[in-house]
Amino acid sequence: MSRSETAAHFQLKSLAFAWAQAAGFPVIATEVSVPKSRFRADLVALEPKTGGKTAIFECKQARSDLLKDSHDSASTRSELDALAARQRDLEGLIGEHRPDLRKGDSLFPQFESVDLSATRHDGYRRVLSEMALRQSRLLRGTKFSQLFRWRSADLFYLVSEPGIFAPSEVPAGWGLLVREGDRLLLDRRPVEADSGDEARGRLLQAVALAGTRATAKILGVNRKTPVSS
Repeated sequence: MSRSETAAHFQLKSLAFAWAQAAGFPVIATEVSVPKSRFRADLVALEPKTGGKTAIFECKQARSDLLKDSHDSASTRSELDALAARQRDLEGLIGEHRPDLRKGDSLFPQFESVDLSATRHDGYRRVLSEMALRQSRLLRGTKFSQLFRWRSADLFYLVSEPGIFAPSEVPAGWGLLVREGDRLLLDRRPVEADSGDEARGRLLQAVALAGTRATAKILGVNRKTPVSS
């Protein structure tokens, strides 16, 4: 367990490891950098045979941890587009009532830019605040939706403590494993993404690298040591 990891999170990872083994995934590693993404998975398990299934597990010990990552990027983009349209409408309306804010950068008044940087219009400020919130979600909170949309693995499992969120909050396409004592129960089956052989091969390499890092840490090997001839 790393210094920054809580005991509860470590326990969920341990239970996910045991569950994956029992489910027929003999090759497993923790803290795996998912290929072609900026994300690191808590645990990745796979069948080593050609075309064997791969699975990604994400462990969440608290509801706040889940909600931080589960914003769906498609809906967030849709909301952001609507807010951007509202921003443009407000700029046009405010510009009509405040001609002193027009920048005079077009021959036609309807196409002039409006400088609202100093305005205290509450509705306009509120729209900007909502846009900033969704842009923040779009940049940082799309882990679940992106991993599934990119088909980074064949199967995806959310591993959680019992009763921390509503079933509707489980990310689309993901299965749900809930801790009951010292075991995990499958509460919802995942939707198979069918990642393809190329993606499975990349994930196998990522698991091997993660396993090598973990072994090097246990053995106290912190850098590459040249081999003497």
